[in-house]
Amino acid sequence: MKNNQFQTSRRSFLTKVVPACALTCAFGKDIFGMIPGIILQDKPQSKHKFDNDFDRTLTQRQFMRVRYGDSMNMMKALEKEMGKDKTIEFLKKATTERMTNAGKTQAERSPDNSFKTYVDQFRNGYDNTLTIKIVEDTEKAFELEVTECIWASTFLDAKMGDFGYAWVCWGDYAWAESFNPKIKMVRDKTLMQGHSCCNHRYIWEG
Repeated sequence: MKNNQFQTSRRSFLTKVVPACALTCAFGKDIFGMIPGIILQDKPQSKHKFDNDFDRTLTQRQFMRVRYGDSMNMMKALEKEMGKDKTIEFLKKATTERMTNAGKTQAERSPDNSFKTYVDQFRNGYDNTLTIKIVEDTEKAFELEVTECIWASTFLDAKMGDFGYAWVCWGDYAWAESFNPKIKMVRDKTLMQGHSCCNHRYIWEG
């Protein structure tokens, strides 16, 4: 009987009198499994200040100016060093490589690399950045007319349409072909070059 009373008193003393930090030192982490009512919770991890939410809201136009601002400054620097023609040639080469890789990656991540899968992205995937009118839509051909383009607007506002064509528009050919070699794109107008629209026409040669 005395032994039971001693155990009860000892348990009461441990849980009510001895500080938790002292118990931890004496018994280690297992002490929290012995004492009812003590729940271990993970300490919330604080985010680094660089990972905090960006609290500024940008419009599409502002975002594009920020995104391509440094690129356009670099293009101007290259023009001074290499001349305009060589700079545009360099940009076209880099764009072809970049969009070839993009097309291959997109094909790998898509359900398939069919003609339909490729052109489906233009039906509603660019609502905030392009104004598109579908001119033809068959199993063998898909043609769209672009009357507004945020990329063209960004580069033309900076009076850098030639550079924008080389860096943005030129890659459209490689993009389609690298997604599927049987997809061919033809086009003879772009907003970036000062035309009234871009007339993208995709042809299935399978």
